[in-house]
Amino acid sequence: MAHLIETMAYANETPWHGLGNQLSAKSPISVWAKQAGMEWQIQESPVYFMPSEGAAHLPFDEQKVLYRSDTGAALSVVSQRFRVVQPRDVLEFYRDLTKAHGFTLETAGVLKGGRKVWALAKTNMSANIKGNDTMNGYLLLATGCDGTLATTAQFTSIRVVCNNTLAIALKDGNAAVKVPHSTTFDPKAVKGQLGLSSASWDEFIYQMKKLSERKVKAAEAEAFVSALLTDPAAKFTNERAVKKVLELYSGHGRGAELSSAKGTAFGLLNAVTEFVDHERRARSTDYRLDSAWFGMGANLKKEAFCQAISLIS
Repeated sequence: MAHLIETMAYANETPWHGLGNQLSAKSPISVWAKQAGMEWQIQESPVYFMPSEGAAHLPFDEQKVLYRSDTGAALSVVSQRFRVVQPRDVLEFYRDLTKAHGFTLETAGVLKGGRKVWALAKTNMSANIKGNDTMNGYLLLATGCDGTLATTAQFTSIRVVCNNTLAIALKDGNAAVKVPHSTTFDPKAVKGQLGLSSASWDEFIYQMKKLSERKVKAAEAEAFVSALLTDPAAKFTNERAVKKVLELYSGHGRGAELSSAKGTAFGLLNAVTEFVDHERRARSTDYRLDSAWFGMGANLKKEAFCQAISLIS
C-alpha cells in the first residue's frame, strides 16, 4: 500500500503527521500534482469472466474496472453509471478560489493507493477563541473511486495549537456538499452550494467561544465522554478510549492548559478531536486520516460536537 510520505505534498508548516513533500508557498497546480502524487489518471477497462475452465472470456457489461494509468494497479470494480473524478480535477477545483478569494493550497495527496484523493486549502477566515487560542478555516475537497466516498466538499476548522480538525456546518445545517458518483461533478455548482460567505464561519466561532465560557465539572466530563463512547445496542463502553480522552482533557492534551480549554466544554470537545486525529488506534497514518475526515472518526467528532452544543443550548 502506498504511504502518505510518497503521495502527499504540503506548503507552509509541516503537517501534524510530519509526512509529505514540502513545496514553496503558492506553487502552481502542475507542481502540486507532481509532488502530491496526483499526475496519474483513473482509467477504465471492461470486466470479463470465464464461465468454465478453458472457455472464452465473456464481457460483463454492467460493471467496469478502474485502474491507475501510471502503475496499472486496479482500484475498484464499479457500475457503468459510475462517473470518475480525476485527481487533477480535485486540484483544479481550487484554481479560481486561490485567485478570487485568497485561498492557499496547503496539503494534497492520495490515500489507500489511489482509491481516495484530496486537497485542503486555507481560507481567509481565522479567529481567536480566547487569548492566543486560534482557529483557522479550511476547505477540503475529496473524492473516492471505490464506492466508499462521494465527491465531498466541506469547510473544516483547524485549531492551530494542536492541529485538531472539526467540520463546520453550512448555512443549511449540513456539514458538507456531496456529489454521488452516479452524477457528473460540477465544480461551479458545488461552490454555489457551499456558499463562500463568512456566515457559517461566524456562527461556528460564536459557538466555540460559548463553549470556551461553559465550565464543566469532573463528573460532568466523565459522563459526557462515557456517553459518547458507549454503544447502547451492545451495552459496551470503550473504557480505554474514555480514559485516554479524559487524560487529554485533564491537562495532557495539546493546548489543554489554555484558558479557553481548561475545565471548559471547548476543552472537552478538543480532547475528543485530538483523540480521533492523533491518538485513536489505526492501522496506519493514512487510515487514521481517512477515518478522521470521512469515516468512524468523523462521525465520532460530529457526535461530540452535537453533545457539546447541547451543553450551551
